[in-house]
Amino acid sequence: MTGPQARPRDTPDNGDRMPAAIIDAPGAQPRLGSIALPSPTAGTTLLAVAAAPLNPLDLAIASGTFHSVRHDAPYVPGSECVGIVLDSGRYERGTTVYAECHASPATSGTFATHVLIADDDLLPLPEGLDPVLGAAVGNSGTAAVIPLLEDATLCPGETVLVLGATGAVGQIAIQVAHRSGAKCVVGVARDHAALQRLLDLGADAVIALRAGETADELAGRLLAAAGPVDVVLDGVYGLPVEAALRACAPGARVVNIGNAAGATASVPAGLLRGKQLTLSGFAGLHTPLQHKREALHWLWTALLRAELTLDVETVALDQLPAAWRAQADSPHKKCVVIPEGARS
Repeated sequence: MTGPQARPRDTPDNGDRMPAAIIDAPGAQPRLGSIALPSPTAGTTLLAVAAAPLNPLDLAIASGTFHSVRHDAPYVPGSECVGIVLDSGRYERGTTVYAECHASPATSGTFATHVLIADDDLLPLPEGLDPVLGAAVGNSGTAAVIPLLEDATLCPGETVLVLGATGAVGQIAIQVAHRSGAKCVVGVARDHAALQRLLDLGADAVIALRAGETADELAGRLLAAAGPVDVVLDGVYGLPVEAALRACAPGARVVNIGNAAGATASVPAGLLRGKQLTLSGFAGLHTPLQHKREALHWLWTALLRAELTLDVETVALDQLPAAWRAQADSPHKKCVVIPEGARS
């Protein structure tokens, strides 16, 4: 057997160039180009990328307006993947691993045929798990599991409200809440047709947002559908979370993971104190992979047991620009890039 420090014969040479998506400047969309293959160093692993999910985070960073990261020089985007080990001091050649990556001008992201990842940012994928599905539930799945089960400490018999429920995170969150014994799970989003599909995933009720509706009006509909809410997973912020706070039960926990509906929200002090609410935020970008290990294994085990489902579309690397534009319109499925070609 080849030892973990041996260099496989089919590993590309450092002087080779590899196809990669490139963001040239803040606000630009990706173009297909090529960059030099990274050179393995101590404490890193060279991967052949098998499946790289496209996340809203990737678009937010590329926009140049993200709250905590901005890149003014060209870089290869992509924040996670499942890959095959080619060269490593820690893992056997051929090992399938999940990887996280903080893409920057100095560190290429995962939208390329190969990527160099710090050893501490890798986790072996369970045997028998589809690499595409294993990758697809990484960023999106941990953004549902950790806020619900760890931050909000969801308990059986509680009522859960998911704001922004039709995206990949929301779809997973509905299933996590249902599988964790929630008494009532309610999904909220704008697309009526996409909301209806959540009923097959474990939602007990769905509510479509209405243009021009006030926070009090939406709160009334939330209470009518769910009664007082114990846990809110908020992926939209803005007016919807203002309404959700009004519908919260005393002692409710609210965890924000995004702000698609607005960067600000009004939180009345009397409401916050009177109901003794807990408001917190979760950011996967600032959460180390080792802290996500338990959540990832929860997700991967559920996939292996066919207890979790997610609508996934795979595209080739040269189709990424079109998929990028589609992601900007909030598709109700997970897009995963397959660098060596598309898979239906």
